[in-house]
Amino acid sequence: MELFTLIVPRTVSEDKESLRQRLIEAFDLIHMPEGAVQLECKTHRHFFAMQISAEEQTGFILSEWKTLIVKETAQALSAYIMSQAETKLLRDVITGTYSYEDPHDVQAIEKYCAQLLDQPEETEGMPKPKVLRQQKISSVVKSYLEEHTELDLQGLIRFRLADYRNELKEVAEYAIDEFIMDQQYQEFISLLKYFVYIQDAKIPVAHLMHRGGHEFTLLNEKMAPIDTKEFDTFTVELLDREINFEDMIVSTLISVAPQTIHIHTRDPEEQVIKTIMQIFEDRTRICTSCKGCQPVLDISNKDQLYP
Repeated sequence: MELFTLIVPRTVSEDKESLRQRLIEAFDLIHMPEGAVQLECKTHRHFFAMQISAEEQTGFILSEWKTLIVKETAQALSAYIMSQAETKLLRDVITGTYSYEDPHDVQAIEKYCAQLLDQPEETEGMPKPKVLRQQKISSVVKSYLEEHTELDLQGLIRFRLADYRNELKEVAEYAIDEFIMDQQYQEFISLLKYFVYIQDAKIPVAHLMHRGGHEFTLLNEKMAPIDTKEFDTFTVELLDREINFEDMIVSTLISVAPQTIHIHTRDPEEQVIKTIMQIFEDRTRICTSCKGCQPVLDISNKDQLYP
């Protein structure tokens, strides 16, 4: 007896074996008698059809198992949609709605999308976004299969998964915003790098003591504080934002213009340190522990640990 047929247009996916394997694994979970459910794939010019049928036998009465079969089919198909169609749906928004054509730009935006779609759970006890999306799709598929025996995957996505497509559109739009901001940031960093490159050094050495976070102390070659009022002020206003701590230290360093900057830090991977190194490039030297910075940074850390 035929239960239902899943029709997958080639515009959605060519991967029929993946769907077949997902269905087999799903049916294995409910431990039906061997041979109770059969899968048959028929390949046509523009689509392939996965036919699911069942035969009653000893220990298997279809009416008692159908609810579980529908549920597991919905789970398998929802996972298949996310693996096969999600990237294409996102790309349609990126290249269609927003007209991005450069493959590198599209790939970069898709990377942002992937980070957003598969981010870790934020609230204890709440499922990950990926799990929630699959649950939403599975619920729609399950409701459809309870009333119909033929499911066209492309039609399902287009007409019954509007909320899912809108969610992906919002993700793509947010990713594009992040991509544009990153481009602007990189362009601005390039301008600062150029300014540093053409600028003559005003002092030979500066020691930048990073106390943690955005807390810095700037010392000269004698390990004495530098009076920045003696130098012309260079103001960094990044991307039309209000000036932040990262901008302030970069502005100070550009104003002072050391030939060499010794960055003393216990957190060399922190973003503000990476930004300074990116702008000043080969003028920077990283120190994670030396006789010069130990009295300043280690005592500072102790003060934070033992207030």
